[in-house]
Amino acid sequence: MKLIVSVCCFLLLSTAQSQTKAPEMDKSPMDMSYWPNNYPLLKMGGKVKGEPVARVIYSRPSKNGRTIFGGILKYNDLWRLGANEATEIEFFSNVTIAGKAIAKGRYTLYCIPTESKWTLILNRDNYSWGAYTYDAKKDVVRTELPVEKNTDTVEAFSMFFDQSPRGANLVILWDDLKVVLPIGR
Repeated sequence: MKLIVSVCCFLLLSTAQSQTKAPEMDKSPMDMSYWPNNYPLLKMGGKVKGEPVARVIYSRPSKNGRTIFGGILKYNDLWRLGANEATEIEFFSNVTIAGKAIAKGRYTLYCIPTESKWTLILNRDNYSWGAYTYDAKKDVVRTELPVEKNTDTVEAFSMFFDQSPRGANLVILWDDLKVVLPIGR
């Protein structure tokens, strides 16, 4: 009887310990940026009411001494605009991109980088990992954006909204490059 109780206690303890072990830290943690910036803090402080205009959810790979553009990211190849799952952008109201009306909703962002310009793609196929299931038939809009050289090197891929007179710009930074996607209201 003591043996059975001891075995049962051992099994319960070993099961409990294995269930509480956290997964390893992701090398490219997920991040989220809002338009307006710091929307959750503004809302908690009573400085905004209602929903934000937009938010972007993406994973942040790091440079880690690697050559990014033209290296690990090949020019003219489709990129998920981050790491892991494809980057998602959600609009809480109707907006415009490249002169095209974009309906309120959630979309996936992809990119085709070249040395001088990026083609940013807004696509209806959500919840995809990487760009493996990309379907061009689900593109909502494509727009070409110039690549700017940055004076600083940005270690971790970053995206944020910057207010503009006609709406906001989604600023994309990594390594020594900067690309800006204008979004109108």
